[in-house]
Amino acid sequence: MIKTIYKRFDLLVKGANQTFSGTFEFDKSIVALKGVLIDSDRPDLILFRGSQRLEINRDEIVPENYMTRRWMSGLNTNVNTRYRDLKSMHPGNGIVKLDFKDSDSFGTNFTPYTVILEFECEMDDAK
Repeated sequence: MIKTIYKRFDLLVKGANQTFSGTFEFDKSIVALKGVLIDSDRPDLILFRGSQRLEINRDEIVPENYMTRRWMSGLNTNVNTRYRDLKSMHPGNGIVKLDFKDSDSFGTNFTPYTVILEFECEMDDAK
């Protein structure tokens, strides 16, 4: 049976003006990726300080230095439209790579924060 689940991956940003990389893997039971969302435990920092590159199955989904503020959704966004549409993308090898770059921004002081990458997935629980 196919059902929708949400898979979360966290990447700790522990230093200012550095790039942090994370490689994550989906379970083999994931058969499609419907959407992706980026968030943080410190949305003020990720919004102004962050840029990233996202790759799924060696396909570039978000290019290098893509500003986080162009990707995030606010509280006024309908809960059903917060995810960037991946059009039921096949996960392929199931490998996700995130390169997140923290950069100084006027008016923000650095403190460690977590980048949250969340996927809306279809899972086949028969696998």
